[in-house]
Amino acid sequence: MNILSIPIPSVLLLEPRVFADERGFFMETYQARKFADLGIAAEFVQDNHSGSHRGILRGLHYQVVNPQGKLVRCVVGEIFDVAVDLRRSSPTFGRWVGTILSSENRRQLWIPIGFAHGFYTLSTWAEVVYKASDYYNPQGERCLLWNDPQVSIEWPLPPGESPMLSLKDQLGLPLAQAETFG
Repeated sequence: MNILSIPIPSVLLLEPRVFADERGFFMETYQARKFADLGIAAEFVQDNHSGSHRGILRGLHYQVVNPQGKLVRCVVGEIFDVAVDLRRSSPTFGRWVGTILSSENRRQLWIPIGFAHGFYTLSTWAEVVYKASDYYNPQGERCLLWNDPQVSIEWPLPPGESPMLSLKDQLGLPLAQAETFG
């Protein structure tokens, strides 16, 4: 597993070793010992799988009760995946990192506890799977506003287009009003 450079050091962009031949491919997407060696000692308790049409933006989600670390990958299509640092004590507080995850590049993004997460679907259809280090808790779920000018995420939106958002995501709070982590 290679770790690729990314501007926020605690967020890791992982590139698995892929064994391909005329039959197809094989890759190991998770192994506890190898991930612990990379500094990811999370115990994953839940796997999630979502599908989204082009132009859908999901996020930016996080939980203040049962906070989750997430290991994210796109198994069908292509997304622009984003993590925003919500740890007040961090030198990168309020900063974001974004990368393309796709079924073609097979990369994964490790997003530790203390970050909001979201993605924008670039392909006609995309399916995202992720492991979570704690259980979903709807009472603890929060949403950071996807287009907060203080955070200034550079979403790859086509000119003149707005993303499709759920009502919950439309009502996300700006960083100045959002609950954050210590």
